[in-house]
Amino acid sequence: MKNKIISETPMNLVEVKEELKKVQKRDEELNFRAQKTVDYLNPVAKLTLKQVNEIKTALEKLKILRLKEIHIKKLIDVLPTAEEDVNVVLQGYTLNLKKEDMKKIAVAIKGVVPESKK
Repeated sequence: MKNKIISETPMNLVEVKEELKKVQKRDEELNFRAQKTVDYLNPVAKLTLKQVNEIKTALEKLKILRLKEIHIKKLIDVLPTAEEDVNVVLQGYTLNLKKEDMKKIAVAIKGVVPESKK
């Protein structure tokens, strides 16, 4: 029997870490790949779910039409706090934003997570 993908939902690193905690609590032990993922995420995903939600809300409030959920998740993973950094993060997508929108994104992220917390 072939596995079938029912739906796809973009997740940021903190959300993946939280989901793996739920799986570990349910199953008591993670499989090899899941454990390797947790080992990677522990030092990398330093934000709390509250901070992630604050950033997501701040970015959604900007009402940038072209900015989709997948872009927001990637921005949360990388936390760019300069206009140029936002541009670099979003270069991998077919997305053209105005300089002023990129600046708004950087300011919104910086407002929730100061650079010392990255």
